[in-house]
Amino acid sequence: MSARTSRTTPNVLGGLAGWVWLAIIIVPIYYILVTSLRPQADYYSENPLSLPTNPTLDAYGQVLANDFLRYFGNSVVVTLVSVLVILAVSLMASYVVVRSRRRSTARLFQVFLLGIAIPIQATIIPVYYLIVQLGLYDTLWAIILPSIAFAIPLSVLILTNFLRDVPAELFESMRVDGAGEWRTLWSLALPLTRPAVMTVGVYNALQVWNGFLFPLVLTQSAETRVLPLSLWSFQGEFSVNVPAVLAAVVLSVLPILAAYIVGRRQLVSGLTAGFGK
Repeated sequence: MSARTSRTTPNVLGGLAGWVWLAIIIVPIYYILVTSLRPQADYYSENPLSLPTNPTLDAYGQVLANDFLRYFGNSVVVTLVSVLVILAVSLMASYVVVRSRRRSTARLFQVFLLGIAIPIQATIIPVYYLIVQLGLYDTLWAIILPSIAFAIPLSVLILTNFLRDVPAELFESMRVDGAGEWRTLWSLALPLTRPAVMTVGVYNALQVWNGFLFPLVLTQSAETRVLPLSLWSFQGEFSVNVPAVLAAVVLSVLPILAAYIVGRRQLVSGLTAGFGK
């Protein structure tokens, strides 16, 4: 009887902690949304957490009228190109690490792992020097190339651990059927590692989309400005217009939120692949 009672006793402290954590997450998001719909004239006169008395989309119109679409397009180009190259290079490197029996391959994998321990901030001066010497300063490539380089080590680690879970018999059967390495990679490895590929894609899309340091140091003109840097400029431009600043935040979050919703089911399985052994 006591055991049955203990199993049905609610975890009050756990429930309270869960509700507190939910409030910590939800309240700032709610504040951003309702404030972006509030007229600037009502911002200081109304309760910041109350629903707008006169909701309006004027703040969104102001943001869209100030080159927001150009910054949005730059972020889309940088993110798509970076993620596609990261996925292609990381998948091929992971396939070689798993399938090759050479000692040099193991050394190569150690080099990839070493890249995880190097912080971006510690290399920003050499990266800046290389970008200037290559003549890529103040271009979108100045953001794309370093983003790819710093994302590959962790991506290779995730994909390698996932590929190691694929039975070796499947690779051997492909080899017996006469399939080459390229066909085995794209016809077998890629379909079986789709959860990990989705994980790497969504994770790196988040990192590149929200990246601030590379755009700040490696670009200068408005033509190459991306959304994180544009939000900083919006904050200065609309220093007394808080609804416009928060409207820019909402617009910049929507695309990456959609990407997360699409790939959320496969994030956990991809990130934990191979680590339970």
